[in-house]
Amino acid sequence: MTIKKIALGDMNWDDLRIFMAVARAGNLTQAARTLRLDHSTVSRRIAQLELCVGGALFQRHRAGLQATELARTILPYVEAVEGGVVGIREALIVGDDSPSGTVRIAMMEGIGSLYLARRLPPLTKRYPNLKIELLTSPQHVNVSRREADIFLSFFEPSGRFMHCECVGSFALSLYASDAYLEAFGEPVSVSELEHHRFAGYLEDMIQLSTVRWLDEVISDPQVAFRSNSMIAQMAAAAGGAGLVLLPRFAVEREPALRPVLENEVVVRRDIWLSVHHDLQYTSRVRVVIDYLKAQLDEDRAYLNGA
Repeated sequence: MTIKKIALGDMNWDDLRIFMAVARAGNLTQAARTLRLDHSTVSRRIAQLELCVGGALFQRHRAGLQATELARTILPYVEAVEGGVVGIREALIVGDDSPSGTVRIAMMEGIGSLYLARRLPPLTKRYPNLKIELLTSPQHVNVSRREADIFLSFFEPSGRFMHCECVGSFALSLYASDAYLEAFGEPVSVSELEHHRFAGYLEDMIQLSTVRWLDEVISDPQVAFRSNSMIAQMAAAAGGAGLVLLPRFAVEREPALRPVLENEVVVRRDIWLSVHHDLQYTSRVRVVIDYLKAQLDEDRAYLNGA
């Protein structure tokens, strides 16, 4: 697509920054809140940028704003400018060996809350000017759209301008409470699982197929308790709701649960780290990536149940 060169000399970084925020949020209200601007200012600046590039950047839909072809064309270049601005800012910081700023890490609730959150304080203690935001999300977080700086997932993400690598793995096993096993008996083989009750995910709320790990153990489980939260499933199983398939790191501090068919039932997932190309070498993001990779490598045996 050819972009009309209308008033391009009037284009400024603030308008581009606002454009990116609207493109990522999908609506003016959320973008205004993120930017700490009023709704009318955001709308006016988008209109000003549209005059500069010579066309509409967004179309209104019932669900919000949808980026036009023109917007999708220029967005990667605007993101490249953003990366350059971030790089300049960090290059000018005195003492670059002591990174500062905020890094947002996104991942699933279980690994974020039950594993990683406890292991992040040493990082911020080492770098006092570094601030960590931990976003736990049940869905794919798009680092290409800067919804997070770093995304840890159980699948290999795809997208433009992204660096992805497998940085670890973890194992899942079946667990149950003594109260449940006393009431229903303890299965001694995988074939007996069809006679047992389970805690699992809400089917209509599953957005990432990689969390359908129970399907790899039993084809048609009798699920007595469902939740979109793995922590809620664990709590329900601890209360006697049924068997539950959990990452082994999750039950570290849940004394009410004990393993069932520990050697017969083992499900594994890889851990993938993704980051936008423009951010992977900035000092604040680099130190977090290095720390995460070192921590996952150090805990490899623990995460896999050895």
